[in-house]
Amino acid sequence: MDSGITKNVTFSRALLVIIFLIASLTSGLMFFGASPHIPILATTAFAALVAIKSGYSWHEVEKGILETISMGMQSILILMIIGCIIGVWILAGIVPAMIYYGLKIISPSIFLLATCVICAIVSLATGSSWTTAATVGIALLGVGSGLGIPANMVAGAIISGAYFGDKMSPLSDTTNLAPAMAGANLFDHIRHMVWTTGPSMLIACLLYAILGISYADKTLDAAAINTILGTLTTNFDINLWLIIPPLLVIGMVVYRVPALPGLFSGILFGAIFAAIFQNAGMTEIIKAAHSGFVSQTGIATIDSLLSRGGLESMMGTISLILIALSLGGVMESSGMLNAIAMKILTYARSTGSTVLATFFTCIFCNLATGDQYLSIVIPGRIYKDIYRDKGLQPKNLSRCLEDFGTITSPLVPWNTCGAFMATALGIHPFAYLPYAFLNLINPLVSIIYGYTGFTMEELPHEDARD
Repeated sequence: MDSGITKNVTFSRALLVIIFLIASLTSGLMFFGASPHIPILATTAFAALVAIKSGYSWHEVEKGILETISMGMQSILILMIIGCIIGVWILAGIVPAMIYYGLKIISPSIFLLATCVICAIVSLATGSSWTTAATVGIALLGVGSGLGIPANMVAGAIISGAYFGDKMSPLSDTTNLAPAMAGANLFDHIRHMVWTTGPSMLIACLLYAILGISYADKTLDAAAINTILGTLTTNFDINLWLIIPPLLVIGMVVYRVPALPGLFSGILFGAIFAAIFQNAGMTEIIKAAHSGFVSQTGIATIDSLLSRGGLESMMGTISLILIALSLGGVMESSGMLNAIAMKILTYARSTGSTVLATFFTCIFCNLATGDQYLSIVIPGRIYKDIYRDKGLQPKNLSRCLEDFGTITSPLVPWNTCGAFMATALGIHPFAYLPYAFLNLINPLVSIIYGYTGFTMEELPHEDARD
């Protein structure tokens, strides 16, 4: 019911909320060592006050929050299932097997290429770029050092491979969040990303192969790799049969099985393989699904890599998503996002310029908010209707959110991703940035597609808005 109060959220008021967000995140992350949760929650409260000051009732604001959260519930449910999958797949030896066979392909002449491919395999298997870089990535840095390959070059290959999996794996939180924000289907989103991420990865691999030619005469010190391989075979029954569950999940992506039942079947496959190949009992399987797998090999690198997963491991990510969605709900229901979108629309008239505007918005969010999730949530809410108004399918937007938001986050030193990678690898983001080929090429490919119209699929005529 109309209360009779004029509702007017101007661009300046919307911008005030963005400034508050930047200030709270900057102070929280840089000076108080806080996680993004509380600064974003404080911004949500501030945005609600601005909305109420602009004539909106608390009921309208709260309704906007709940409606936006409901749109992300499938993503949250998927993340819960993913946590269970990771724990069970490690217990079953599936993740160890993928790491084992990935490491086996290393040779001096293709070390950089192999590094990128190995990290891509591990990241695809786990859905986590952070875990990949902090474990296998560290081991590969040590091998590269023994070969005399510059650490920043190796780190760039690690980042490229890790973020290929972070974008393309149905187990990744960002891969689930982007289609949720754009209103797209998860598996449609993944298939659509192949058009931009696939060529970008091929170009990156070619560049790593070319760089690696100068190191072809180096002697590979395989001690670190042999330690990992030996530890894996000692603690797990490693065999090629264990590659079947990941292949089945990939097959479900191809054949468009709905995400929730498709991924849940991954838990069942993992449980069966854990019982058959690792002699795991039901108690162990349930514990791995709920609390994650705990590795006790005595080798720190292996234990750090394999001690992860479980439903509980996703709670921190889920809480951050819920808070970010709450902020998006306040800003959308009060018209703040629309005010920003209208300002952007004065510059984004064609499909190409809209894609370019999406790029700058995602970059701005990564630079200003310091959080990868907000580089997906905020542009996703801003551009959702803009893409539809231009007759573009939602999966075009979800692809752009990952091509521009997810992929550039580790290149920003003060972003949570950039800060983590710098700490884990001991290499400053600006040092590995020139060699993170996938992360540099992927946005350019996506922008080119926007201007040429290649793979920019349109809505059916009856669904497009005038």
